[in-house]
Amino acid sequence: MQCDIQKVFMAYVISYLSRGGVTMIPLLLFSIIGLAIVIERLISLRRNKVMVPEIISVVESLESLDDLKMAISICEKNQGAFANIILTGLQNQDLPQEEIRELLLDQGRQEVRSLERGLSTLDTIAGTAPLLGLLGTVLGMIKVFTVISQQGTGQASLLAGGISEALITTASGLVIGILALLMYNYFANRAENYILDIEKYTTKLLIKIRTL
Repeated sequence: MQCDIQKVFMAYVISYLSRGGVTMIPLLLFSIIGLAIVIERLISLRRNKVMVPEIISVVESLESLDDLKMAISICEKNQGAFANIILTGLQNQDLPQEEIRELLLDQGRQEVRSLERGLSTLDTIAGTAPLLGLLGTVLGMIKVFTVISQQGTGQASLLAGGISEALITTASGLVIGILALLMYNYFANRAENYILDIEKYTTKLLIKIRTL
């Protein structure tokens, strides 16, 4: 039963793509890439994965050199933007405060890229997919007018095919573009919130290091 449903679904997808014309190929590619980025970002930008509770706990409870060693050990066990930034501060705690601050800023700029990975691609898809849909519309209408100029308006099936191609590509491009834009804004906002949280705990770390 499930196999039959999959076959029917795949047949429908293939039929839909073929009716949309050549521009459906890049649109399909965009949708696959966008979906892959969304899934990866949903996994990577989970709060407990980025803002590791153990690291937050050791930063807030850092009071002695023994705590410092434990904090370094915990950060080394956890990979990620937050862990890497805090580890940079802990490993350079003997340096003057201004030098530590500069090191943290430099590390932070590097780690921001990992939090925002794939978002530029989503933004590109959001802007390009509707344009590809518009291109498909133009190509579909060219077919319609070609049929009209060569055979008149009596070939209803041929005219319908061109109009169908125009509408399918427009709709597909808009849907892909809108979804990509929504997910881009969602992940960009999520990454920005994490950056602000990391800055907060980095400031706490600097204050803690000063008192050690």
